[in-house]
Amino acid sequence: MKDENISIPISPDWSQEEIIDVVNFYEAIDQAYRKGTDRDTLLTLYMRFKKAVPGKADEKRDFKEYGSQTGQSPYHVVKKAREAAGGTIIKM
Repeated sequence: MKDENISIPISPDWSQEEIIDVVNFYEAIDQAYRKGTDRDTLLTLYMRFKKAVPGKADEKRDFKEYGSQTGQSPYHVVKKAREAAGGTIIKM
């Protein structure tokens, strides 16, 4: 990440487990940009993220907010992971 003081979009309505899932997902996005991350792990984290953020509009807003702070695109990382074969390392 460009800045260690990234403000990850978090809802006060989420449980502690959902907050952890969302943070883990964004850490995997960052890892995809830095050194690469396992496709299957990333998609599992994305599914857990979607349980906390089920709405497309909310996801889009959160991805935009994260991207504006980091220069990283969670949307493009997930898209690349979906298009890749199982066991692939996703590197942006």
